[in-house]
Amino acid sequence: MAGNSGGPWGGGGGSQGGGNGRPPQNGGGGRRPDDNNQIPEIDELMKKGQERLRVLMGGGGNSGRGTGGGGGQGPSFGKGTVGLGIVALVGLWAFGSFYTVRPEEQSVELFLGEYSSTGNPGLNFAPWPFVTYDVVNVTSERTEAIGSGRAGNDGLMLTTDANIVDIEFQVVWNISDPAKLLFNIAEPTETVQAVSESAMREIIAASNLAPILNRDRGLIAQTAEEQIQATLDEYDSGITVVRVNLDKADPPREVIDAFREVQAAEQERDRLERQADAYANRVVAEARGQAAQTVQVAEGYRARVVNEALGEASRFSAVLTEYQKAPEVTRRRLYLETMENVLGDVDKMILDQSLTGSDGGGIVPYLPLNELRRGEN
Repeated sequence: MAGNSGGPWGGGGGSQGGGNGRPPQNGGGGRRPDDNNQIPEIDELMKKGQERLRVLMGGGGNSGRGTGGGGGQGPSFGKGTVGLGIVALVGLWAFGSFYTVRPEEQSVELFLGEYSSTGNPGLNFAPWPFVTYDVVNVTSERTEAIGSGRAGNDGLMLTTDANIVDIEFQVVWNISDPAKLLFNIAEPTETVQAVSESAMREIIAASNLAPILNRDRGLIAQTAEEQIQATLDEYDSGITVVRVNLDKADPPREVIDAFREVQAAEQERDRLERQADAYANRVVAEARGQAAQTVQVAEGYRARVVNEALGEASRFSAVLTEYQKAPEVTRRRLYLETMENVLGDVDKMILDQSLTGSDGGGIVPYLPLNELRRGEN
């Protein structure tokens, strides 16, 4: 009657026929033997998964809803894993939040993309992900070279007297305010180059060629530094111009030989002009000295003549006064003085006849030997 059981393991009415050595039969619905073994394992796995999920979500691990001993091992494994995970997350968060700023640097901290503060050298804390930071070197000097030797022909500039000069210079700068640099300037290097070239062209356009090549090189560098700094300050760039080095200020290479010849001719012209000026100054000074001397001599002559005239007039007035007092005495004295002036140098002796008389009057004539000897000498 085995053949009427309805299948190879019999399909009968819910009773188990294990006593006859056949495989046990499942009387509920005709399942196959393989399905009968897999379904409990899947249920067990699902229960374990639900239990671990409850542990992760903070629920109790040992709810008693597990199956036998498997429910007791799940909660202890989950706590350790979660603890390690939390520690790892905290470590990663701290690693991303603490940072070091070196002495030559400064950091700019951003809170949700907005400027928050400036970090100083040392260990700084920026809680990630709310606060981020950028570290900028603020002490190192950066150099921007501008001129024909660096970038094409951008060093050729036009002067006031319509000449072209080839300029090469360097702009040395550093960062004074990293926050302004990061927020206000998109391309610092290109900005410094553009501002420097523009300032230098403005300065060169306001000057003649000769001063640029000779005496005004230092002044041009100083003026360029001031103008570049003023423009960058208008941009609120946070950049400080340290210095401007004017390396080269020459005519273009194509005309430099002719230019040097012109310069030599101009120098020769200047030398001759200076020589002529020196000669003119010397001659004019001598003429002025002679004129002054002549004027002084004339003044002296005038003063002497006037004084002599005044003296003669005064003497005449004195003689007149004396003459009015004693006319005969004065007349006699004037006669004697006049005769003394007229005959004073004559080597003769004139005797008054009234004194000598016709016979000699007692006066003994003598031979003046001493006077004759003096005349011979």
